[in-house]
Amino acid sequence: MKKIRWGILSTAKIGREKVIPALQKGQYCEVVAIASGNATRLEEVARDLHIPKTYDSFEKLLADPEIDAIYIPLPNHLHVEWSIKAIHAGKHVLCEKPIGLSSAEALQLLEVAKEYPHLKVMEAFMYRFHPQWKTTKQLIKDGRIGELKTIQSFFSYHNIDPANIRNQKDIGGGALMDIGCYCISFARYLFEQEPGKIFSVIDTDPVLEIDRMASVILQFANGTSTFVCSTQLFPFQRVNIIGTAGRIEIEIPVNAPPDMVTRINLHTAGGSEEILFEAVDQYTTQGDEFSKAILNMGGALTPLEDAVNNMKVLEIILQDQRLLQAGTSIDQEE
Repeated sequence: MKKIRWGILSTAKIGREKVIPALQKGQYCEVVAIASGNATRLEEVARDLHIPKTYDSFEKLLADPEIDAIYIPLPNHLHVEWSIKAIHAGKHVLCEKPIGLSSAEALQLLEVAKEYPHLKVMEAFMYRFHPQWKTTKQLIKDGRIGELKTIQSFFSYHNIDPANIRNQKDIGGGALMDIGCYCISFARYLFEQEPGKIFSVIDTDPVLEIDRMASVILQFANGTSTFVCSTQLFPFQRVNIIGTAGRIEIEIPVNAPPDMVTRINLHTAGGSEEILFEAVDQYTTQGDEFSKAILNMGGALTPLEDAVNNMKVLEIILQDQRLLQAGTSIDQEE
């Protein structure tokens, strides 16, 4: 059976600890190369993860004709630049979230991708490939909670290290870019709409100057989504999805452990039901679905337009808050 040959741009932690091992478990994936300018780290990662080819530059890896697809776990400000370079090199692209630093960047990537319709390009929101989310969406479609009216999300961790890229403002640091993008995506994924109104309150770290906590309301045609995300609170994540006739609670919506049973809880007038899911690595399922799409085997992909629209919402939240901090009044309905 044919497998897609993957190349990895950088030795980033999420790649070496989560995504690369997950891809290596995939039925349709083979990790064949990795690139980094740090020679010592490159050799260590390649040896530990049994990756046969190493390159001391991203350009050299992209020039390898034996690589089909590229996974990009670079810092946020490099996502669009290297996605475009990979596309020009004839590679399929799976890029980490958020897709870029602005909707303009995301649109630039979309326009380039349209010039290469034979190539697959996707933002890596891996949660959508976990059975717990697929089941949740199906329960909503089946009317098990009545009409979906509101979604409440919470996602936090604690990190005040100024050297961490998540705390560096100029390269896309902050709570919204790192984890708030998930909460926005949850709501758009389930409502299958774009929000018409957006309200937010953001707490900015006075030293790091990044948004360390955001409280947001998204108003959709059929309901609302509210969420809090923070990089300086006790670690916690949870999603509650409430309709006119029931509620679904997802206990570990984002970082579902690959080696443990996960669960969602369905509550209706008829009682409560715990729905269990066998251990699954959502990064593996994401990689396999992406690879199947390349192989024309029907893999389910999220269109790049979705990444652009998610970025638009995130950008509005950040932009409007900056205007408010500057003392300028804004009309949220515009």
